Amino acid sequence: MATDPSRSGRSPHRARRMRSAEPYFYLAPGIAIVALVMLVPLVVGVSFSFQNYVIFRPASRGWSGLENYVELWTDRTFWHALGNTVKWTFWSVLFQIGLGLGLALILDKPFWGRPVFQSLVFLPWAVPTFLSGLNWQWLFNPIVSPLPSWLAFVGILDAPRNILSDPDLALYGPITAMIWWGVPFFAITLLAALRSVPSDLYEAASIDGASAWQSFRYVTVPFLLPMMTITILLRTVWVANSPELIFVMTEGGPAGMSQTLPNYVFTSAYSSMNFGYASALASVLMVMLVIYSILLLWVRGRLGQ
Repeated sequence: MATDPSRSGRSPHRARRMRSAEPYFYLAPGIAIVALVMLVPLVVGVSFSFQNYVIFRPASRGWSGLENYVELWTDRTFWHALGNTVKWTFWSVLFQIGLGLGLALILDKPFWGRPVFQSLVFLPWAVPTFLSGLNWQWLFNPIVSPLPSWLAFVGILDAPRNILSDPDLALYGPITAMIWWGVPFFAITLLAALRSVPSDLYEAASIDGASAWQSFRYVTVPFLLPMMTITILLRTVWVANSPELIFVMTEGGPAGMSQTLPNYVFTSAYSSMNFGYASALASVLMVMLVIYSILLLWVRGRLGQ
């Protein structure tokens, strides 16, 4: 039974405020845990970027303002790593979504042996990335693998050689491994989206005389678009932040030619022990990915209208 505010001694205005604030009391523990687990490490990490924080020089530690960011602006390695990060992310995600969509369309149709084929398609996703890197490192070795000879035979290479030791081609080795490893994620998510498309829409399109391409363009794509946008967003962030395959296959070499920003962050932090500069690099990468995410979600909102 509701308590009469006049009998409890509280004014009606105060009682209304208490009722309005009540949900926030229940949410407060959850908000506090999220803030503790996510926001505090983020703020601490960003704060390092404004400090002169080198492990080997503890006496010089202190606030340095924008010094790390100014150094970053004139750092040629940073700009080279940034360009490689864009290249690495773009080609990896582009081929993953193309091949993942193709596999999802194939797996959406019934055929003999589909469960076995589906299991084989999803297998790379279950392989740890470090193991995938080692496998592809072995595959690009012309001494123990026939792959370089095949690439030379079809004209991609001028001779059977290890592209991981070629400064111009080294980055494409980890990109190939990343495509192979990430295609199942797109295939799984897009296959789930394909199976949510009502079959009566295809029947109506067929009755109206729509071709296979027109059914795909005007029925399938609009249903896939929201899922594709979220999947592209997630994969872009994951790929751009992923240093494992490059670290295992090339270690950023030869001569830093396959270095990406996550690898540069790692080497700045744990080789140079310069945590302040590494935090500045990581902060810049984070800001760029946040801007990219906002733009992609804005485009998705515009397309959904």
